[in-house]
This record gives sequence, structure tokens and C-alpha cells, in this order.
Amino acid sequence: MAVAAMTSHIARLYAVALALVVFFLTWAMIAARPWASSGGQKADPRLAALAAREQRIRHESLVVRRIVRRRWARYRVELRKRNAQIAARQVQNAAAARVAATAAAAPSVSVVSLPPVTITRTS
Repeated sequence: MAVAAMTSHIARLYAVALALVVFFLTWAMIAARPWASSGGQKADPRLAALAAREQRIRHESLVVRRIVRRRWARYRVELRKRNAQIAARQVQNAAAARVAATAAAAPSVSVVSLPPVTITRTS
């Protein structure tokens, strides 16, 4: 029995190309896993815990946002009251300063009639 040698290089290239195509197609088919059904899988408990934690954090953030909004509203009201008190006190202080300035600007005048001082000393 004589074995024939394969000497055609083009045939070898086609054979290698066909082998690579078959290899990658098989790889793609296995990676797609068409036999696994998505409904039959059990949910991962870690994902369920993560979703529950996300919901809890969302709820907490809404509660905190509501509390902060109320506190800011109360702060703004109290700030307006305090600014009004400060403005009223400044008006009172300005009025008191004007009264004090007019009282200090007009001192009482007293006329003294004394004899002139005429003392001369000699050394």
C-alpha cells in the first residue's frame, strides 16, 4: 500500500481555514447555550438581597430628603424672623444714637461773671 503525499499547498490552506471556521462556529454555539432555559433557573439569593437593600436605601433617602426639606423650611422662617428682629433693633439703636447725639451736641451754657485776673509777679 502506497500512501500518497499531500503536496498541494492551496488544499492545505483551505483545510486549515475550514477547520478554523468550524472551530469558531462550534465555540459560538456552545457559548450561546441554547439548551439552557431562562425560566428554569433559580434566582441568585445575593441578587435578591441586593435588590432588597436597594429598595431600603431608596426609601431611607426619601425619608432623609423629606426631613432635610422640612428643616430648611423651618430654618428659613426662623432666619426671616431673626433678620426682622435685627433690623428692628438697628432702627432702635439708630434712633437712640440720634437722641444721644442731639443731647450731647447742645450742652448747657452757663455765663460766669468774674473779675478779670490781673496778677503780675515780678522776679
